[in-house]
Amino acid sequence: MAKPIVVIMVDGLDPAYLECCPTPNLRELARQGFLVEAKALLPTVTNVNNVSLVTDSYPEVHGITSNYWWDRETGEETYMESGDYVKAETVFQRAARVGARSLLVAAKDKLRLLLGAGATLRMSSEQLPDRVVQAVGVPPPIYSLEVNGWVIDAARHILSQESFDLAYLATTDYPMHTYPPESAESSAHLELLDRAIGKLVESLHQFQLLVTADHGMSAKSRMIHLPAKLAAHGIRARAVPIIKDRYTVHHSNLGGSIYLYLEDGELDRALAVLRGIDGVDQALPRQEAASKYRLMASRIGDIMVLGAADVVFGDPAEVTLPPNLRSHGSLHEDRVPIIGYGGDFAGFKFGENKDVGRYVFQRVLA
Repeated sequence: MAKPIVVIMVDGLDPAYLECCPTPNLRELARQGFLVEAKALLPTVTNVNNVSLVTDSYPEVHGITSNYWWDRETGEETYMESGDYVKAETVFQRAARVGARSLLVAAKDKLRLLLGAGATLRMSSEQLPDRVVQAVGVPPPIYSLEVNGWVIDAARHILSQESFDLAYLATTDYPMHTYPPESAESSAHLELLDRAIGKLVESLHQFQLLVTADHGMSAKSRMIHLPAKLAAHGIRARAVPIIKDRYTVHHSNLGGSIYLYLEDGELDRALAVLRGIDGVDQALPRQEAASKYRLMASRIGDIMVLGAADVVFGDPAEVTLPPNLRSHGSLHEDRVPIIGYGGDFAGFKFGENKDVGRYVFQRVLA
C-alpha cells in the first residue's frame, strides 16, 4: 500500500482567499508540490461535493444532490445527513475492505454522520472522545474563526497517537460565509488555519497531502422568491432550498440554486417564465439538469434553477436577506484550488475536486 495520505477539505475555500490572505505554509507546500485551479460539482454545496470526493463519483451515482431533500412520494422533508442516502462506496469503506485504517475529523457533525461509515475512527468538533478534549482542549464554537484550526490540531494529536493510512479532515465555511477575502477577519482565520496545517505537516513523516475545497463563495445582494414569480402567471410550485442545513447562521438557508416542484401548470410555461426573470442564469427541466450536471433525477425537482452571481433564492415571508450575505450553490462558486504535496502525482490530472478521491482510490487504496 502507498504511504499514508492526509486529505484536507477546506469548506468554502474560494481561490480568492489564497490570493488575499497570509498562507505561507500552504504556499510552500504548493511550491514543493503543485497548485491547480479545479472545478466543484453542481450544485456547489457541501454535501454534494464532499460525497462526490469520498466516493469518486457524481451525484447521479452516489445520490446526494443537495443538503436537504423533499421526497415527493412520501411528502417527507429531510436533511441529507445520513450515510444511508449514499449509494456508492466511500474511501473509508474501501479502506476497511482492504485492511487499511482511516480517520475522519470534521468541524460539522453532519459530515461525521454523512461520510463516516466504515471509518476506523470518526469524530467532529461537536461529537468527540473525551481523550481528544483532554489533549487538545475544548473545541471552539462551530460559529467561530478558531474551530477550523482546532480540527487540524485534533487530527494532528490523533495521528501522533495512532497510525492511519488515510485521514480526511473537513472544516466549516462559517468564516467564508461571514467575511470577504480582503477582510482582517479572513486574514486572521487563514493565518490560524495555515499555522495549524504547518504544524500538522511538521509532525508527519513519509506521507502525502492533498488540500482542496467543496465550493467557492460569492457576495449576494438580491433575493428572489420564485414561487411568487410563477404564481403571478397562475403556476403553483414548491421551492426546496438545495443549500438548507442545520447551520443556518452561515447562510440563512439562502443559496444560489434551488429545486422547484410544480404543483400545477405546464412545465414549458414555467420554464419560459423563469428564464425571463432577471437574476436567473439557468432554468432546466429535471432530465436536462440531471444529464448536464450528472445528478440523480429521482432526487431533484421538476426544475433546477441557478442564479446570477449576486442572487440567492428564498421566501421573504420566512427569511430576511441578511446584509453582506455571502453564499454559494450556483455556477459562480465552482472554482476551487487543489494543492498536492509528497505524493505520486506524475501523470495524474486534477480537473475536479472529486479527482482527489480518485487519487485516493487509485494510488493509495488500490
